[in-house]
Amino acid sequence: MSETKLSRGALVALVVGSMVGAGIFTLPAAFGRSTGVLGAFVAWCIAGLGMLMLAFVFQTLSRRRPDLDAGIYAYAKAGFGNYLGFAAAFGYWMACCLACLACLMLIKATLGQFIAAFGDGSTALAIASASLMLWGVHLLVLRGVKQAAALNTIATVAKTVPIGIFVVVVIVAFRSELFTLNLWGGEASGLPTLARQVRDTLLLTVFVFVGIEGASVYSRYARDRNDVGIATVLGFLGVLCLLMLVTLLSYGILPRAELAALPNPSMAGVMEAIVGPWGRVFISAGLILSVAGNYLSWTLLAAEVLHSAAQNQTMPARLGAENAQRVPHVALWMTTLAIQGFLMITWFAEQAFTLALKMTSSMTLLPYLLVAAYGFKLAWTGETYAGEARARRADRMIGALATLYAAAMLLAGGAKFLLLAALLYAPGTLLYAAARREQGLALFGPRERWLFWVLCVAAVAALVALLTGALTL
Repeated sequence: MSETKLSRGALVALVVGSMVGAGIFTLPAAFGRSTGVLGAFVAWCIAGLGMLMLAFVFQTLSRRRPDLDAGIYAYAKAGFGNYLGFAAAFGYWMACCLACLACLMLIKATLGQFIAAFGDGSTALAIASASLMLWGVHLLVLRGVKQAAALNTIATVAKTVPIGIFVVVVIVAFRSELFTLNLWGGEASGLPTLARQVRDTLLLTVFVFVGIEGASVYSRYARDRNDVGIATVLGFLGVLCLLMLVTLLSYGILPRAELAALPNPSMAGVMEAIVGPWGRVFISAGLILSVAGNYLSWTLLAAEVLHSAAQNQTMPARLGAENAQRVPHVALWMTTLAIQGFLMITWFAEQAFTLALKMTSSMTLLPYLLVAAYGFKLAWTGETYAGEARARRADRMIGALATLYAAAMLLAGGAKFLLLAALLYAPGTLLYAAARREQGLALFGPRERWLFWVLCVAAVAALVALLTGALTL
Protein backbone atom coordinates (compact mmCIF):
# COMPACT_ATOMS: atom_id res chain seq x y z
CA MET A 1 0.00 0.00 0.00
CA SER A 2 1.34 3.42 -0.84
CA GLU A 3 1.56 6.20 1.72
CA THR A 4 -1.65 7.77 0.33
CA LYS A 5 -4.41 7.31 2.90
CA LEU A 6 -7.95 6.14 2.17
CA SER A 7 -10.74 8.74 2.31
CA ARG A 8 -14.12 8.24 3.99
CA GLY A 9 -15.65 7.57 0.56
CA ALA A 10 -13.08 4.87 -0.20
CA LEU A 11 -13.74 3.25 3.19
CA VAL A 12 -17.51 3.27 2.55
CA ALA A 13 -16.79 1.70 -0.85
CA LEU A 14 -14.79 -1.07 0.85
CA VAL A 15 -17.75 -1.83 3.14
CA VAL A 16 -20.34 -1.71 0.35
CA GLY A 17 -18.03 -3.48 -2.10
CA SER A 18 -17.49 -6.32 0.36
CA MET A 19 -21.18 -6.67 1.26
CA VAL A 20 -22.90 -6.18 -2.10
CA GLY A 21 -21.93 -9.07 -4.30
CA ALA A 22 -22.94 -12.68 -4.72
CA GLY A 23 -25.61 -12.72 -2.01
CA ILE A 24 -27.94 -9.96 -3.14
CA PHE A 25 -28.47 -11.50 -6.59
CA THR A 26 -29.63 -14.81 -5.07
CA LEU A 27 -32.05 -13.40 -2.47
CA PRO A 28 -35.45 -13.83 -4.23
CA ALA A 29 -35.11 -17.61 -4.61
CA ALA A 30 -33.14 -18.12 -1.39
CA PHE A 31 -35.87 -16.47 0.67
CA GLY A 32 -38.63 -17.98 -1.47
CA ARG A 33 -37.47 -21.48 -0.58
CA SER A 34 -37.70 -20.74 3.15
CA THR A 35 -40.34 -18.14 3.90
CA GLY A 36 -43.12 -15.81 2.84
CA VAL A 37 -43.28 -12.04 3.14
CA LEU A 38 -43.88 -11.89 6.89
CA GLY A 39 -41.07 -14.29 7.75
CA ALA A 40 -38.70 -12.43 5.44
CA PHE A 41 -39.58 -9.10 7.04
CA VAL A 42 -39.09 -10.41 10.58
CA ALA A 43 -35.80 -12.11 9.61
CA TRP A 44 -34.46 -8.86 8.13
CA CYS A 45 -35.54 -6.92 11.22
CA ILE A 46 -33.74 -9.35 13.53
CA ALA A 47 -30.65 -9.54 11.32
CA GLY A 48 -30.67 -5.79 10.70
CA LEU A 49 -30.88 -4.99 14.41
CA GLY A 50 -28.19 -7.53 15.30
CA MET A 51 -25.80 -6.37 12.60
CA LEU A 52 -26.52 -2.70 13.38
CA MET A 53 -25.42 -3.40 16.96
CA LEU A 54 -22.27 -5.01 15.57
CA ALA A 55 -21.68 -1.99 13.32
CA PHE A 56 -21.97 0.25 16.39
CA VAL A 57 -19.47 -1.96 18.22
CA PHE A 58 -16.99 -1.54 15.36
CA GLN A 59 -17.62 2.21 15.44
CA THR A 60 -17.05 2.38 19.21
CA LEU A 61 -13.92 0.23 19.17
CA SER A 62 -12.36 2.21 16.33
CA ARG A 63 -12.76 5.33 18.46
CA ARG A 64 -11.80 3.91 21.88
CA ARG A 65 -8.97 1.65 20.80
CA PRO A 66 -7.32 3.49 17.87
CA ASP A 67 -4.10 1.61 18.63
CA LEU A 68 -5.70 -1.61 17.36
CA ASP A 69 -5.41 -1.05 13.63
CA ALA A 70 -6.13 -4.52 12.22
CA GLY A 71 -9.81 -4.51 13.17
CA ILE A 72 -11.57 -7.80 13.54
CA TYR A 73 -8.44 -9.76 14.44
CA ALA A 74 -6.83 -7.23 16.78
CA TYR A 75 -9.95 -6.80 18.93
CA ALA A 76 -10.25 -10.54 19.57
CA LYS A 77 -6.59 -10.78 20.59
CA ALA A 78 -6.77 -7.76 22.90
CA GLY A 79 -9.89 -9.08 24.60
CA PHE A 80 -9.33 -12.81 24.87
CA GLY A 81 -5.69 -13.70 24.33
CA ASN A 82 -3.37 -14.99 21.67
CA TYR A 83 -5.07 -18.23 20.61
CA LEU A 84 -8.55 -16.77 20.22
CA GLY A 85 -6.95 -13.82 18.46
CA PHE A 86 -5.40 -16.31 16.06
CA ALA A 87 -8.75 -18.11 15.68
CA ALA A 88 -10.42 -14.82 14.74
CA ALA A 89 -7.75 -14.06 12.15
CA PHE A 90 -7.73 -17.58 10.72
CA GLY A 91 -11.52 -17.92 10.72
CA TYR A 92 -11.97 -14.58 9.02
CA TRP A 93 -9.32 -15.42 6.45
CA MET A 94 -11.05 -18.73 5.71
CA ALA A 95 -14.37 -16.90 5.38
CA CYS A 96 -12.80 -14.51 2.87
CA CYS A 97 -11.51 -17.44 0.83
CA LEU A 98 -14.93 -19.14 0.89
CA ALA A 99 -16.62 -15.87 -0.09
CA CYS A 100 -14.23 -15.65 -3.05
CA LEU A 101 -15.22 -19.21 -3.95
CA ALA A 102 -18.93 -18.28 -3.86
CA CYS A 103 -18.26 -15.29 -6.12
CA LEU A 104 -16.41 -17.40 -8.69
CA MET A 105 -19.11 -20.06 -8.69
CA LEU A 106 -21.94 -17.56 -9.11
CA ILE A 107 -20.21 -15.90 -12.07
CA LYS A 108 -19.86 -19.29 -13.77
CA ALA A 109 -23.44 -20.33 -12.87
CA THR A 110 -24.63 -17.08 -14.48
CA LEU A 111 -22.70 -17.87 -17.63
CA GLY A 112 -24.19 -21.36 -17.42
CA GLN A 113 -27.62 -19.92 -18.19
CA PHE A 114 -26.28 -18.95 -21.62
CA ILE A 115 -23.52 -21.55 -22.13
CA ALA A 116 -24.60 -25.03 -21.01
CA ALA A 117 -21.03 -26.26 -20.45
CA PHE A 118 -20.69 -23.98 -17.40
CA GLY A 119 -23.66 -25.70 -15.72
CA ASP A 120 -24.22 -24.64 -12.11
CA GLY A 121 -20.65 -23.37 -11.76
CA SER A 122 -19.06 -26.66 -10.71
CA THR A 123 -18.41 -28.31 -14.11
CA ALA A 124 -14.91 -28.96 -15.43
CA LEU A 125 -15.06 -25.93 -17.75
CA ALA A 126 -16.42 -23.73 -14.97
CA ILE A 127 -13.67 -24.77 -12.55
CA ALA A 128 -10.97 -24.27 -15.20
CA SER A 129 -12.21 -20.80 -16.20
CA ALA A 130 -12.68 -19.80 -12.56
CA SER A 131 -9.09 -20.81 -11.95
CA LEU A 132 -7.96 -18.51 -14.76
CA MET A 133 -9.88 -15.62 -13.19
CA LEU A 134 -8.45 -16.47 -9.78
CA TRP A 135 -4.86 -16.24 -10.96
CA GLY A 136 -5.59 -13.17 -13.09
CA VAL A 137 -6.77 -11.27 -10.02
CA HIS A 138 -3.75 -12.60 -8.13
CA LEU A 139 -1.44 -10.98 -10.69
CA LEU A 140 -3.45 -7.74 -10.58
CA VAL A 141 -3.21 -7.43 -6.79
CA LEU A 142 0.52 -8.24 -6.86
CA ARG A 143 0.99 -5.00 -8.82
CA GLY A 144 -0.30 -2.88 -5.96
CA VAL A 145 -3.04 -2.89 -3.31
CA LYS A 146 -3.74 0.82 -3.76
CA GLN A 147 -4.48 0.34 -7.46
CA ALA A 148 -6.70 -2.64 -6.68
CA ALA A 149 -8.57 -0.64 -3.99
CA ALA A 150 -9.15 2.17 -6.51
CA LEU A 151 -10.53 -0.36 -9.01
CA ASN A 152 -12.80 -1.71 -6.26
CA THR A 153 -14.21 1.79 -5.63
CA ILE A 154 -15.04 2.16 -9.34
CA ALA A 155 -16.64 -1.31 -9.42
CA THR A 156 -18.70 -0.50 -6.30
CA VAL A 157 -20.19 2.58 -7.94
CA ALA A 158 -20.81 0.78 -11.24
CA LYS A 159 -22.48 -2.30 -9.78
CA THR A 160 -25.12 -0.35 -7.84
CA VAL A 161 -26.63 0.84 -11.15
CA PRO A 162 -28.24 -2.48 -12.29
CA ILE A 163 -29.43 -3.17 -8.74
CA GLY A 164 -30.96 0.30 -8.55
CA ILE A 165 -32.67 -0.17 -11.93
CA PHE A 166 -33.99 -3.56 -10.76
CA VAL A 167 -35.55 -1.94 -7.68
CA VAL A 168 -37.21 0.80 -9.76
CA VAL A 169 -38.61 -1.69 -12.31
CA VAL A 170 -39.95 -3.99 -9.57
CA ILE A 171 -41.65 -1.06 -7.80
CA VAL A 172 -43.41 -0.11 -11.06
CA ALA A 173 -44.51 -3.72 -11.74
CA PHE A 174 -45.39 -4.48 -8.10
CA ARG A 175 -48.72 -6.30 -7.59
CA SER A 176 -50.14 -5.78 -4.13
CA GLU A 177 -52.62 -8.67 -4.38
CA LEU A 178 -49.80 -11.14 -5.11
CA PHE A 179 -47.74 -9.67 -2.28
CA THR A 180 -50.69 -10.30 0.08
CA LEU A 181 -51.06 -13.91 -1.13
CA ASN A 182 -47.36 -14.46 -0.40
CA LEU A 183 -47.68 -13.09 3.13
CA TRP A 184 -47.45 -16.53 4.75
CA GLY A 185 -45.86 -18.18 1.72
CA GLY A 186 -48.84 -20.45 1.08
CA GLU A 187 -48.57 -22.07 4.52
CA ALA A 188 -50.88 -22.04 7.51
CA SER A 189 -50.76 -18.74 9.35
CA GLY A 190 -49.58 -18.69 12.95
CA LEU A 191 -46.62 -18.16 15.24
CA PRO A 192 -45.10 -21.67 14.80
CA THR A 193 -45.00 -21.23 11.02
CA LEU A 194 -43.48 -17.78 11.36
CA ALA A 195 -40.85 -18.96 13.87
CA ARG A 196 -39.78 -21.85 11.62
CA GLN A 197 -39.59 -19.67 8.52
CA VAL A 198 -37.51 -17.05 10.33
CA ARG A 199 -35.13 -19.68 11.72
CA ASP A 200 -34.63 -21.23 8.28
CA THR A 201 -33.88 -17.82 6.80
CA LEU A 202 -31.57 -16.21 9.35
CA LEU A 203 -28.32 -17.92 8.32
CA LEU A 204 -28.85 -16.62 4.78
CA THR A 205 -28.85 -13.06 6.11
CA VAL A 206 -25.44 -13.52 7.72
CA PHE A 207 -23.73 -14.11 4.38
CA VAL A 208 -25.04 -10.94 2.77
CA PHE A 209 -23.85 -8.88 5.76
CA VAL A 210 -20.35 -10.35 5.75
CA GLY A 211 -18.04 -7.50 4.82
CA ILE A 212 -19.44 -5.03 7.35
CA GLU A 213 -15.96 -4.96 8.89
CA GLY A 214 -14.27 -3.93 5.62
CA ALA A 215 -13.36 -0.42 6.79
CA SER A 216 -12.16 -1.76 10.15
CA VAL A 217 -9.76 -4.23 8.55
CA TYR A 218 -8.17 -1.36 6.64
CA SER A 219 -8.31 1.09 9.56
CA ARG A 220 -4.52 1.59 9.55
CA TYR A 221 -4.82 3.15 6.09
CA ALA A 222 -7.65 5.58 7.00
CA ARG A 223 -6.99 9.30 6.49
CA ASP A 224 -9.03 9.96 9.65
CA ARG A 225 -9.66 7.21 12.22
CA ASN A 226 -13.13 8.62 12.92
CA ASP A 227 -14.04 7.79 9.33
CA VAL A 228 -13.74 4.06 10.06
CA GLY A 229 -16.80 3.88 12.32
CA ILE A 230 -18.81 6.33 10.21
CA ALA A 231 -18.06 4.37 7.02
CA THR A 232 -19.09 1.11 8.70
CA VAL A 233 -22.50 2.41 9.81
CA LEU A 234 -23.23 4.32 6.58
CA GLY A 235 -22.24 1.36 4.41
CA PHE A 236 -24.34 -1.02 6.50
CA LEU A 237 -27.51 1.10 6.46
CA GLY A 238 -27.33 1.63 2.70
CA VAL A 239 -26.84 -2.07 2.00
CA LEU A 240 -29.62 -3.10 4.43
CA CYS A 241 -32.10 -0.93 2.53
CA LEU A 242 -31.08 -2.53 -0.78
CA LEU A 243 -31.30 -6.07 0.63
CA MET A 244 -34.79 -5.56 2.06
CA LEU A 245 -36.10 -3.93 -1.11
CA VAL A 246 -34.77 -6.71 -3.38
CA THR A 247 -36.18 -9.44 -1.14
CA LEU A 248 -39.61 -8.06 -0.22
CA LEU A 249 -40.54 -6.45 -3.54
CA SER A 250 -39.90 -9.72 -5.38
CA TYR A 251 -42.88 -11.24 -3.54
CA GLY A 252 -45.05 -8.79 -5.46
CA ILE A 253 -43.86 -10.13 -8.84
CA LEU A 254 -44.08 -13.94 -8.62
CA PRO A 255 -45.78 -16.49 -6.32
CA ARG A 256 -43.48 -17.92 -3.67
CA ALA A 257 -43.33 -21.35 -5.37
CA GLU A 258 -42.11 -19.75 -8.61
CA LEU A 259 -39.57 -17.61 -6.74
CA ALA A 260 -38.22 -20.71 -5.00
CA ALA A 261 -37.80 -22.52 -8.34
CA LEU A 262 -35.75 -19.77 -10.01
CA PRO A 263 -32.13 -20.73 -10.83
CA ASN A 264 -29.28 -18.51 -9.66
CA PRO A 265 -29.02 -15.60 -10.07
CA SER A 266 -32.70 -15.48 -9.14
CA MET A 267 -32.84 -11.68 -9.39
CA ALA A 268 -32.39 -12.16 -13.15
CA GLY A 269 -35.42 -14.48 -13.22
CA VAL A 270 -37.56 -11.87 -11.48
CA MET A 271 -36.44 -9.22 -13.95
CA GLU A 272 -37.20 -11.55 -16.86
CA ALA A 273 -40.73 -12.11 -15.54
CA ILE A 274 -41.31 -8.34 -15.74
CA VAL A 275 -39.63 -7.20 -18.97
CA GLY A 276 -38.82 -10.40 -20.88
CA PRO A 277 -35.56 -12.20 -21.79
CA TRP A 278 -33.47 -9.03 -22.07
CA GLY A 279 -34.04 -8.48 -18.35
CA ARG A 280 -32.17 -11.70 -17.55
CA VAL A 281 -29.29 -10.62 -19.78
CA PHE A 282 -29.17 -7.15 -18.17
CA ILE A 283 -29.12 -8.43 -14.59
CA SER A 284 -26.66 -11.19 -15.48
CA ALA A 285 -24.25 -8.63 -16.91
CA GLY A 286 -24.65 -6.48 -13.82
CA LEU A 287 -24.07 -9.52 -11.62
CA ILE A 288 -20.78 -10.38 -13.32
CA LEU A 289 -19.54 -6.82 -12.79
CA SER A 290 -20.80 -6.74 -9.20
CA VAL A 291 -19.45 -10.11 -8.16
CA ALA A 292 -16.11 -9.47 -9.86
CA GLY A 293 -15.74 -6.32 -7.73
CA ASN A 294 -16.91 -8.25 -4.66
CA TYR A 295 -14.33 -10.94 -5.38
CA LEU A 296 -11.59 -8.32 -5.56
CA SER A 297 -12.69 -6.87 -2.19
CA TRP A 298 -12.52 -10.27 -0.54
CA THR A 299 -9.11 -11.02 -2.00
CA LEU A 300 -7.76 -7.75 -0.60
CA LEU A 301 -9.31 -8.38 2.82
CA ALA A 302 -8.02 -11.96 3.01
CA ALA A 303 -4.42 -10.98 2.28
CA GLU A 304 -4.60 -8.00 4.65
CA VAL A 305 -5.78 -10.13 7.59
CA LEU A 306 -2.95 -12.66 7.21
CA HIS A 307 -0.44 -9.84 6.77
CA SER A 308 -1.63 -7.94 9.85
CA ALA A 309 -1.73 -11.07 12.00
CA ALA A 310 1.84 -11.92 10.98
CA GLN A 311 3.04 -8.42 11.81
CA ASN A 312 1.39 -8.78 15.24
CA GLN A 313 3.18 -12.11 15.80
CA THR A 314 0.07 -14.30 15.66
CA MET A 315 0.82 -15.85 12.26
CA PRO A 316 4.26 -16.97 11.01
CA ALA A 317 6.45 -13.94 10.30
CA ARG A 318 6.88 -14.90 6.64
CA LEU A 319 3.23 -13.99 5.98
CA GLY A 320 4.02 -10.39 6.88
CA ALA A 321 6.48 -9.96 4.01
CA GLU A 322 5.80 -7.36 1.31
CA ASN A 323 7.07 -7.01 -2.25
CA ALA A 324 8.45 -3.87 -3.90
CA GLN A 325 4.89 -2.56 -4.42
CA ARG A 326 4.15 -2.90 -0.68
CA VAL A 327 1.79 -5.83 -1.36
CA PRO A 328 1.70 -8.69 1.22
CA HIS A 329 2.66 -11.15 -1.50
CA VAL A 330 3.22 -14.25 0.67
CA ALA A 331 -0.22 -13.81 2.27
CA LEU A 332 -1.69 -13.30 -1.19
CA TRP A 333 -0.08 -16.49 -2.51
CA MET A 334 -1.44 -18.45 0.43
CA THR A 335 -4.90 -16.97 -0.13
CA THR A 336 -4.92 -17.80 -3.83
CA LEU A 337 -3.77 -21.38 -3.22
CA ALA A 338 -6.48 -21.88 -0.57
CA ILE A 339 -9.20 -20.65 -2.96
CA GLN A 340 -7.81 -22.93 -5.68
CA GLY A 341 -8.07 -25.85 -3.26
CA PHE A 342 -11.70 -25.02 -2.44
CA LEU A 343 -12.45 -24.74 -6.16
CA MET A 344 -11.25 -28.31 -6.69
CA ILE A 345 -13.45 -29.56 -3.82
CA THR A 346 -16.57 -28.12 -5.51
CA TRP A 347 -16.24 -30.94 -8.05
CA PHE A 348 -17.39 -33.34 -5.28
CA ALA A 349 -20.02 -31.15 -3.57
CA GLU A 350 -23.70 -31.61 -4.42
CA GLN A 351 -24.81 -28.06 -3.61
CA ALA A 352 -21.45 -26.32 -3.81
CA PHE A 353 -22.71 -22.73 -4.01
CA THR A 354 -25.08 -23.07 -1.04
CA LEU A 355 -22.35 -24.84 0.94
CA ALA A 356 -19.91 -22.00 0.20
CA LEU A 357 -22.47 -19.40 1.34
CA LYS A 358 -23.29 -21.13 4.61
CA MET A 359 -19.67 -22.01 5.39
CA THR A 360 -18.71 -18.37 4.84
CA SER A 361 -21.34 -17.38 7.38
CA SER A 362 -20.25 -20.05 9.85
CA MET A 363 -16.55 -19.15 9.67
CA THR A 364 -17.27 -15.43 10.03
CA LEU A 365 -19.54 -15.70 13.04
CA LEU A 366 -16.80 -16.67 15.53
CA PRO A 367 -14.72 -13.54 14.72
CA TYR A 368 -17.90 -11.44 14.91
CA LEU A 369 -18.77 -13.00 18.26
CA LEU A 370 -15.32 -12.21 19.66
CA VAL A 371 -15.46 -8.59 18.46
CA ALA A 372 -18.92 -8.08 19.96
CA ALA A 373 -17.83 -9.71 23.23
CA TYR A 374 -14.77 -7.46 23.39
CA GLY A 375 -16.97 -4.39 22.92
CA PHE A 376 -19.12 -5.61 25.81
CA LYS A 377 -16.05 -6.42 27.95
CA LEU A 378 -14.56 -2.97 27.38
CA ALA A 379 -17.75 -1.26 28.51
CA TRP A 380 -18.24 -3.70 31.41
CA THR A 381 -14.76 -3.12 32.85
CA GLY A 382 -14.90 0.62 32.18
CA GLU A 383 -11.56 0.72 30.35
CA THR A 384 -11.35 3.97 28.30
CA TYR A 385 -14.67 5.17 29.86
CA ALA A 386 -13.36 7.37 32.68
CA GLY A 387 -16.03 9.98 33.50
CA GLU A 388 -18.41 8.69 30.77
CA ALA A 389 -21.02 6.72 32.72
CA ARG A 390 -23.84 7.30 30.21
CA ALA A 391 -21.75 6.24 27.21
CA ARG A 392 -20.53 3.22 29.13
CA ARG A 393 -24.11 2.06 29.87
CA ALA A 394 -25.17 2.51 26.26
CA ASP A 395 -22.15 0.68 24.88
CA ARG A 396 -22.59 -2.13 27.39
CA MET A 397 -26.15 -2.68 26.15
CA ILE A 398 -25.07 -2.50 22.49
CA GLY A 399 -22.21 -4.95 23.11
CA ALA A 400 -24.53 -7.37 24.90
CA LEU A 401 -27.08 -7.33 22.07
CA ALA A 402 -24.37 -7.79 19.41
CA THR A 403 -22.87 -10.70 21.38
CA LEU A 404 -26.23 -12.44 21.82
CA TYR A 405 -27.00 -12.02 18.13
CA ALA A 406 -23.68 -13.50 16.96
CA ALA A 407 -23.96 -16.43 19.41
CA ALA A 408 -27.56 -17.14 18.35
CA MET A 409 -26.61 -17.11 14.66
CA LEU A 410 -23.69 -19.45 15.33
CA LEU A 411 -26.02 -21.96 16.99
CA ALA A 412 -28.79 -21.46 14.41
CA GLY A 413 -26.46 -22.69 11.68
CA GLY A 414 -26.69 -26.20 13.12
CA ALA A 415 -24.23 -28.96 14.01
CA LYS A 416 -23.19 -29.61 10.40
CA PHE A 417 -21.58 -26.24 9.87
CA LEU A 418 -20.06 -26.15 13.36
CA LEU A 419 -18.37 -29.50 12.65
CA LEU A 420 -17.14 -28.41 9.23
CA ALA A 421 -15.80 -25.19 10.76
CA ALA A 422 -13.90 -27.25 13.36
CA LEU A 423 -12.44 -29.32 10.51
CA LEU A 424 -10.82 -26.10 9.25
CA TYR A 425 -9.91 -24.50 12.59
CA ALA A 426 -8.15 -27.54 14.11
CA PRO A 427 -5.47 -28.11 11.41
CA GLY A 428 -5.20 -24.35 10.96
CA THR A 429 -3.67 -24.26 14.43
CA LEU A 430 -0.42 -25.45 12.81
CA LEU A 431 0.08 -21.85 11.66
CA TYR A 432 -0.29 -20.66 15.24
CA ALA A 433 2.16 -23.32 16.43
CA ALA A 434 4.71 -22.17 13.85
CA ALA A 435 4.37 -18.55 15.00
CA ARG A 436 4.76 -19.47 18.68
CA ARG A 437 7.80 -21.61 17.91
CA GLU A 438 9.43 -18.71 16.02
CA GLN A 439 9.03 -16.58 19.13
CA GLY A 440 10.20 -19.26 21.56
CA LEU A 441 6.87 -19.14 23.45
CA ALA A 442 4.71 -21.86 24.98
CA LEU A 443 2.04 -23.05 22.58
CA PHE A 444 -1.04 -22.78 24.85
CA GLY A 445 -2.17 -21.56 28.21
CA PRO A 446 -4.32 -23.98 30.30
CA ARG A 447 -7.67 -22.69 28.99
CA GLU A 448 -6.40 -22.49 25.43
CA ARG A 449 -5.29 -26.12 25.56
CA TRP A 450 -8.80 -27.23 26.49
CA LEU A 451 -10.27 -25.20 23.66
CA PHE A 452 -7.85 -26.78 21.20
CA TRP A 453 -8.75 -30.30 22.33
CA VAL A 454 -12.46 -29.56 21.93
CA LEU A 455 -11.73 -28.38 18.38
CA CYS A 456 -9.76 -31.56 17.69
CA VAL A 457 -12.58 -33.81 18.91
CA ALA A 458 -15.09 -31.90 16.76
CA ALA A 459 -12.77 -32.09 13.75
CA VAL A 460 -12.31 -35.87 14.14
CA ALA A 461 -16.08 -36.28 14.47
CA ALA A 462 -16.58 -34.26 11.28
CA LEU A 463 -13.99 -36.32 9.40
CA VAL A 464 -15.54 -39.62 10.51
CA ALA A 465 -19.00 -38.37 9.59
CA LEU A 466 -17.79 -37.36 6.11
CA LEU A 467 -16.08 -40.72 5.52
CA THR A 468 -19.13 -42.70 6.65
CA GLY A 469 -21.60 -40.56 4.73
CA ALA A 470 -23.35 -39.29 7.86
CA LEU A 471 -22.23 -35.78 6.85
CA THR A 472 -22.26 -34.64 3.23
CA LEU A 473 -20.84 -31.63 1.43
